[in-house]
Amino acid sequence: MTFHTFIESPLGQMLLMSDGEHVTGLHFQSDKYMPPVGVDWIRDDRHALLVEAAAQVGRYFAGGLTRFDLPIAPSGTAFQQLVWNALCAIPHGTTESYGQLARRIGQPTASRAVGAANSRNPISIIVPCHRVIGADGSLTGYAGGMHRKQALLALERCGTGQLF
Repeated sequence: MTFHTFIESPLGQMLLMSDGEHVTGLHFQSDKYMPPVGVDWIRDDRHALLVEAAAQVGRYFAGGLTRFDLPIAPSGTAFQQLVWNALCAIPHGTTESYGQLARRIGQPTASRAVGAANSRNPISIIVPCHRVIGADGSLTGYAGGMHRKQALLALERCGTGQLF
């Protein structure tokens, strides 16, 4: 069963999803991989986990949260899970290249596969895929839009809760 709600953020509305025990998705409305709301999904704006997740996302955007404390269960392949777990170890306010991430998970030649897994991360921000950049320091794709990736990295760098 999927519970969901919509939350407002400084970067636009987001779809927040849960299986009742874990956060399973957080997508910007224009995220190219955002799933359509299923007819069997239950909208529950007062579900305790969704309320807590929304509060933590709000604190993150306000500059008062640098590490999320939520049970998560992203759905994906074993390789995707490996990459997504590794993303959670990238410290707030820092970045890592796809190649560095590939080496860190013990697969140094898999930077393209790491990039593909990164792009399919279903729990934006909480699993910080926005912290992964190109080897030359350039910003690369972000399913929620490059303007959002830039804003998230700027927010984390300045630490003030100000997006711009």
